[in-house]
Amino acid sequence: MHDTLTCLQLFDPTSSTYTYLLWDQKTRAAVIIDPVDTQCARDLDLIKQFDLTLDYILDTHVHGDHITAAAQLKAVHPGARYGMSATAKVQNQDLPLQEGEKISFGTQTLTVIATPGHTDTCLSFHCQNYVFTGDTLLIGGCGRTDFQGGNPETLFDSIQKLYQLQGDTIVYPGHDYRGLTRSTIAWEKRFNKRIPAGQTKAGFKEIMDNLNLATPKKLDEAQKWNVLGGRSPAA
Repeated sequence: MHDTLTCLQLFDPTSSTYTYLLWDQKTRAAVIIDPVDTQCARDLDLIKQFDLTLDYILDTHVHGDHITAAAQLKAVHPGARYGMSATAKVQNQDLPLQEGEKISFGTQTLTVIATPGHTDTCLSFHCQNYVFTGDTLLIGGCGRTDFQGGNPETLFDSIQKLYQLQGDTIVYPGHDYRGLTRSTIAWEKRFNKRIPAGQTKAGFKEIMDNLNLATPKKLDEAQKWNVLGGRSPAA
């Protein structure tokens, strides 16, 4: 059924975030994953241009580097349902998602994979031979684990779960900072610098505990807005 599924990969240069707009060509039913507030006008234009019905707005986790566009999108498309991890307890979400749940749009189905570790709210979404991994698995790397309930040992287990997918499964990450767009599960198992196949949990934890990364500039603001589904804390 690949010929009936369209996936647009969209980019926000400020946060290096990838947003994904997926739709079923037969019914025009659509899903958007990880929308960014400052790119909402672009996304709304695309939904209108392709004559789509926005059924779902999904976030892979409570983001720490940008504000979700979920509230803005729902204001224009009130029939769309907003979903993310049940552990996030985000206000204004319609779908508290858990491992194994199915999200159907038209003739397509996304399967929820719980992949905590970067944060304690991370999900991935698997559809056909695509997996949308958020910050859990990046191209040649992975998300950090030093805030928002992150844990390197938990992240190790989550990535091992993703590594059980077919090797030709296309990995669509939540970010990339080098201009790369996608990889495959087989490529990550062979070439990922932090967690190739054969990496030990102890070895991975040693790497993650010593990254010494700067705190994201928008962390405090993003968290305050994102736990409200992208609505202003002052509203």
